[in-house]
Amino acid sequence: MLANYLIGLREGLEAALVVSILVAYLVKTKRRGLLPRIWFGVAIAVLVSLGFGFALFYGPRGLTFEAQETIGGTLSIVAVVFVTWMIFWMARAARSLSGELRGQIDDAAEGPWWGLVLVAIFAVGREGLETALFLWSATEAVSRDTDSTWQPLVGAALGIVTAVVLAYLLYRGAISINLSTFFTWTGGFLILVAGGVLSYGVHDLQEAGVLPGLHRLAWDVSDTIDPTTWYATLLKGIFNFSPATTVLEATVWVLYVVPVMFLFVRGARRRTSPPAPAPVHS
Repeated sequence: MLANYLIGLREGLEAALVVSILVAYLVKTKRRGLLPRIWFGVAIAVLVSLGFGFALFYGPRGLTFEAQETIGGTLSIVAVVFVTWMIFWMARAARSLSGELRGQIDDAAEGPWWGLVLVAIFAVGREGLETALFLWSATEAVSRDTDSTWQPLVGAALGIVTAVVLAYLLYRGAISINLSTFFTWTGGFLILVAGGVLSYGVHDLQEAGVLPGLHRLAWDVSDTIDPTTWYATLLKGIFNFSPATTVLEATVWVLYVVPVMFLFVRGARRRTSPPAPAPVHS
């Protein structure tokens, strides 16, 4: 539940911040009459994201086991690609996001009425689709072993609600958050979560017969770690840890997490380090 809460919190806060920027700019420039277009676009984006999530959860049912595993494994890998891109994109674009959105509003406000609707749909819908896909992948991994889907979904819902409240308080000036620090820490955590989702996707493809090595285990600590214990559930829920892990799963996890985390940490240090002083020529 914790991993899904943080996914919902981060993704929800990104979307909520986008909406608050759009609304604040229209209010500041005395164009409140355009706000209904923004809210209409937000509503469409939310409905599309919910519909996409519904299709992910219920679409594959009725298919063969191999087909379900192939779809699940493929979508898990796609989710990791999208989330990884989102982590690095948000780290780079956080400082310039407000200016870019304001420019899009000015351009859209001078065009047809649906221009602002599209700005809101694309700005919020992107986050919503990414959230639905990644939450589905993380929820499938947990529910497969625990036969429970409501706990991950409740965690994600609580995270989104928290994000909306935080964004509103930020908009009203009631609180102040160092967003750069927030996205850096949550980004690092999501890389670990994404590594688990990736290994889970690989396992699905192994079970479907798409990838080899299903019975070649890197380790099997099932006798030591009982999957029903609280700490096993915690490890599974946050990092998709499996007591019986194949060699390919472990290899893929290392090949993803190590270089991605290295690049992310290096980029974060470069953004926070002060610029070098300019040389002084005599």
